Amino acid sequence: MRITHLSLTNFRNHTKKSVAWAPRLNVITGPNGSGKTNLIDAIHYLCMTRSFVSPSDQYVVSEGEKFFMIEGDFEGEIRSSFKVGCSYSRGEGKRIFINDSPLDRLSDLIGMVPVVVLSPEDQKLTYDGPAERRKFLDGFISQISPAYLRHLISYNRVRKQRNRLLQEYTGPVQSLIDYLEPWNQQLIESGSKIISKRTEVLNNFRSYLEEQFHSFSGIDLKPGLRYETFCEPDISEHVIRERFTTELEQNFEKEIDREQTITGPHRDEIVFYLGDMELRNYGSQGQHRLFSVALKLAQLFYYSDELDDLPIMLLDDVFGNLDKQKTEILLDTLQNHTGQAFITSASEVPFRNLKHSEGSGSNWYAVKNGQVEVKS
Repeated sequence: MRITHLSLTNFRNHTKKSVAWAPRLNVITGPNGSGKTNLIDAIHYLCMTRSFVSPSDQYVVSEGEKFFMIEGDFEGEIRSSFKVGCSYSRGEGKRIFINDSPLDRLSDLIGMVPVVVLSPEDQKLTYDGPAERRKFLDGFISQISPAYLRHLISYNRVRKQRNRLLQEYTGPVQSLIDYLEPWNQQLIESGSKIISKRTEVLNNFRSYLEEQFHSFSGIDLKPGLRYETFCEPDISEHVIRERFTTELEQNFEKEIDREQTITGPHRDEIVFYLGDMELRNYGSQGQHRLFSVALKLAQLFYYSDELDDLPIMLLDDVFGNLDKQKTEILLDTLQNHTGQAFITSASEVPFRNLKHSEGSGSNWYAVKNGQVEVKS
């Protein structure tokens, strides 16, 4: 999959902008604050319906304006060519369009244009708590499995309703058990499917992580991961459902005390290792950085093998923290991969030997004060 053309209206500092992209490697350089990240964040909107930078759509609208509009032309193997649009206006919210026809659900866009993002924020994956890793895993699987995304949406809706019942109910305990039963069944059904799919994907992902970590880091330590949930991870939904039912029964009194659901995939953890060392607690800053890059490269190649269309890779300001050798390895990996990639950087140094002429499949863009020009 690749994007050939991007149009922006009132998107941060790009009030009116149109850019044609190269099919392979697109390097975007310029001073900090010039609008480099905004360009690839707009592409992320067209792939995932949201920003990977801002927590809210309202902060993306240009100052003094009431709306933004993003449009992108895409080409792929499944769909020869199509257009994706994303609009947001204060008071009306966000809408997604495919070939100018609005989607009923924003989630229907997820997976249509697969994307992988590598940014300095990715160190949260190895440093921060379980929520960051669950977020990564859910985004990862949702792009390759529409069914997983449906189960995830259903699970979160059911858990919210179940929590409300636990918080607001004041009657007899036996009646609460009866009221919870239909919610329990739905929670178990969707939750078991989520755990099964997570187990399957992570089992397959391990080999990709090992390969990319060794290729990129050069460190003679084996990377690993362990998936932790309320039961032994299994791909059998039947086995998970039985254990889920038992756990809900055993934790019923605790849930009444805490007024929330305490069993389910919303509390899962993925533990990362280097050799026998748990990375989060004992890894050095450099090891965290190398591991997070390897994670995203592994995601890139996993998608490349699993999907009919190659993913788009977005790299935002990651070269400043890499030494020369790691920079060359990462650039070589991207140039050897046949998919489309976008790189933003404040420095031009890493790209001075990059071929970016007509016919090379690559382009170099200079951004300054919101203006975008192709470098010769």
